[in-house]
Amino acid sequence: MNKFRLNIRDLYSYPQIVLGFFLIASGKVFMLKANLGMSPWGVFEVGVTHYLPITLGRVNQIVSLCLIIFSLFLHIYPWIGTLLCMFFVGFFIDIANLFVPTTNFFVYQIIMVACGVLLVGMGIGMYVNANLGAGPRDGLMLGLSKKTGKSIRMIRAMIEITVLVTGFLLGGPVGIGTVAFALAIGPTVQFFLNFFPKRN
Repeated sequence: MNKFRLNIRDLYSYPQIVLGFFLIASGKVFMLKANLGMSPWGVFEVGVTHYLPITLGRVNQIVSLCLIIFSLFLHIYPWIGTLLCMFFVGFFIDIANLFVPTTNFFVYQIIMVACGVLLVGMGIGMYVNANLGAGPRDGLMLGLSKKTGKSIRMIRAMIEITVLVTGFLLGGPVGIGTVAFALAIGPTVQFFLNFFPKRN
């Protein structure tokens, strides 16, 4: 991710990455409608919607744009996949939000959280293996790791904690769904990284 990259030979990468973004967005909405807490970034983005008169999808797009701009100062430049991520995840969030119902029945809530984690993990596996570049959040992580010399794991943990705490203070939804996401997303992503084809 050292320079902007548009040329890619495998055209199947594009439908794969867009489908991946659709699954990520759908997973985020499932967790939102389950009312049991969201991922750290989801907590933050929902918290922001309490203070700005815009949709969750639009907040996702604005946050992504800000992260891309900040990453430029760290000499991490976007690939085409980074820009597609900035647009499509937020776009699909607002569409899915119209069709996924809210539930307060605990059994259904648990099922929706499980589906949310599964969909996000599947989507991440698809977009990463599309090989069109990291998303804005991962770009920030890579840039900070390169700038500070700290491990990616440590930088990722610091970012997630900071975002989660900030989102909680903004009134974002934190709950058992947040814990479930934190524990399950790593193995879920790893499974789907091995499942989906890696494009050239």
